[in-house]
Amino acid sequence: MDEKDLKQRKDTRNGSIAHSVGSINKPNEEEVKTTMLQKDVGLISGICLIVGTMIGSGIFISPKAVLDGTGAVGPCLLVWAACGVLATLGALCYAELGTMITKSGGEYPYLIEGFGPVLGYLYCWTTVFVLKPSSFAIIALSCAGYASTPFYPGCTPPHIIEKCLAAAVILLITLVNCLSVKLASYVQNFFTGAKLLIIIVIVVSGIVKLAQGNTQNLINTFEGGSTSFGAIGLAFYNGLWAYDGWNQLNFITEELKDPYRNLPLAIIIGIPMVSVCYVLVNVAYFSVMTPTELLQSSAVAVTFGDRVLYPLSWVVPLFVVFSTFGAANGSCFTSGRLTYVAGREGHMVKILSYISPKYFTPSPALIFNGILSIIYVMPADINTLINYFSFAQWAFYGLTALALIVMRFTRKELERPVKVPIIIPIVVVIVSCYLVLAPIIDQPEIEYLYCTVFIISGLIFYYPFVYRKFGWTRKIMSEYNSTDQHSGSNGDCTAKNPSPCICSCCWKLSQQRPTEEPQT
Repeated sequence: MDEKDLKQRKDTRNGSIAHSVGSINKPNEEEVKTTMLQKDVGLISGICLIVGTMIGSGIFISPKAVLDGTGAVGPCLLVWAACGVLATLGALCYAELGTMITKSGGEYPYLIEGFGPVLGYLYCWTTVFVLKPSSFAIIALSCAGYASTPFYPGCTPPHIIEKCLAAAVILLITLVNCLSVKLASYVQNFFTGAKLLIIIVIVVSGIVKLAQGNTQNLINTFEGGSTSFGAIGLAFYNGLWAYDGWNQLNFITEELKDPYRNLPLAIIIGIPMVSVCYVLVNVAYFSVMTPTELLQSSAVAVTFGDRVLYPLSWVVPLFVVFSTFGAANGSCFTSGRLTYVAGREGHMVKILSYISPKYFTPSPALIFNGILSIIYVMPADINTLINYFSFAQWAFYGLTALALIVMRFTRKELERPVKVPIIIPIVVVIVSCYLVLAPIIDQPEIEYLYCTVFIISGLIFYYPFVYRKFGWTRKIMSEYNSTDQHSGSNGDCTAKNPSPCICSCCWKLSQQRPTEEPQT
């Protein structure tokens, strides 16, 4: 592979890695895709990824937790609306970061650029091993719960059935994502359409009920509201869990067509759409259920369907299964990219950065994430996992917004196609600090200590395996693979075989960071 071929892969914007389709000349002058992730995600698929991942299980489970934390209908609706505003502000910060640093991996490259590799590694360590697989497991469990509920009328489905179904969902979604990026995108688009359809059905049904005079639950809505500092923080936790996914497009920036246009546009279209849907869905719930009835319901959306859509009430759990399946697919899609980028940067084992030469998907990273998710399904409790996930995740959201502020002063040379007012990341940092500290101060629990210890424990592995030893282990593996696979070819894989290759010697070339070039 000569310097000309390598140079064709470079993108001059802020040192990003271009994933445009490279070409290898054959005798018939046909172009062959290089073995790297391809730019297959357009604007519509980007919007569907955001909307489809955000609208998952949260809106069908979290209404109970949000209402329980706020204590009344009025504060509950305000928290849902405020969560939408906060998600929008955070997404605007990520729009600037994503167009400034066009690398996949979500917060990972932003933390590295802002604070250095150690903090980036700790994020990668926590997210790859805990946050992403636990999130995938939570959504799969929700999907399994709604899928099994109709078969056990009047009682709760056995936990073993839910766990087995959740594991099957994880295996199926992982297989789909390993086979094709386009297939995974088509699945995401289809299930996003399905979940928007059930949202419309619920909202329209609620409007009809309100028009018929069922407004008693929307009178004196602030009476009995909670004023607890920690309780409101927990309500925000559960509300923001339903909104989680607003940053998912940043995990696949390198696969996004024209990210400088499509990334901010998908955010501007997708997140306000979800915010409006969430508030209207909650109003619809209160049009047929009192706050007490909503808190007592084991499946809020199913109870709503039984009261409003009978005898077609079976439609609601069916479409909720579609909704959670689509959210799980989006979670798997982005999780694999973070693991892949971490392997590419040397913060995970190298095999996780390999790409299938046949399907052009990061199969090792996807399989690794799927295995961890199945492990999390075994002892999982949804409420505990939600709180555990939110505590650590919002700490990194705040640090990422802080990185944006820091780079305004330390990386002034970077081009910023999108630039938000600095007050927006400041607000996100302040709110993130509140969401991290409020529950700990109000009601300290041992889970928060476990989370903190786990994050810091990543340093134990960083120093010997990344900082000190990664360089020579990579060199040994490169020499071994070069000798084993290419003896007699002088390491030139294209000399005798024009097809793309992901062997160690070629991979090292393909993963070199492009040097920054002046803008013309």
